[in-house]
Amino acid sequence: MQIEVGPYKLEVIIVYKKNKNIYLRLKDDLKLYITCNRLVSKSYLKNLIKENENHILKMYEKVLENQEYNKNFYYLGQKYDLVFNEDIKEPYFNDNKLYLKDEKMLNKFWQKECFRIFSKRVNELKQLFPNLPEFSLKIRLMKSRWGVCNRQNNTITLNSELLKKESTLLDYVIIHELCHFKHPNHSSLFWQEVSKYYPYYKLARKKLKEV
Repeated sequence: MQIEVGPYKLEVIIVYKKNKNIYLRLKDDLKLYITCNRLVSKSYLKNLIKENENHILKMYEKVLENQEYNKNFYYLGQKYDLVFNEDIKEPYFNDNKLYLKDEKMLNKFWQKECFRIFSKRVNELKQLFPNLPEFSLKIRLMKSRWGVCNRQNNTITLNSELLKKESTLLDYVIIHELCHFKHPNHSSLFWQEVSKYYPYYKLARKKLKEV
């Protein structure tokens, strides 16, 4: 099934499950996925799509924006052009360019920089907090979260994509997760705790929702 949303034509994929509710999601392939019960008719779904046209249009344009953003290389909030040359032995920056031998060197550089920078900031920021438990740091790519605090095994996991963001946003995510050792949920007490160490947390949250 295809629909028109604003100037765009979208393919609709219907996924039938034993759901009581209907869920609309627009994925990176720019297709609209609808999860619903088999009893829901296609005419009902078409009307539902029409009622939510503005919301679907915003989701579509957000995915387009993300795809455009991901075409570029960002490091700590700055955009760099990648220059590949097989004679390069070690990666280096010069005039808004990052020089590397190949993609393999880029991947190693990214992993090394994530560990170096994230570890340094975690070690510095944890000094602000009294009575923190001993914890370990993990770094991995996550699709929907910037950080995770696991109080059961005392680990903090940071999204490797944070290396693309300016360093103040990395600090916010670290502080956010450290505060979870004291307050496991997002209660008002939790946000009061965050504001003690990062008063402009609302602005940081807004920026992290942007591309």
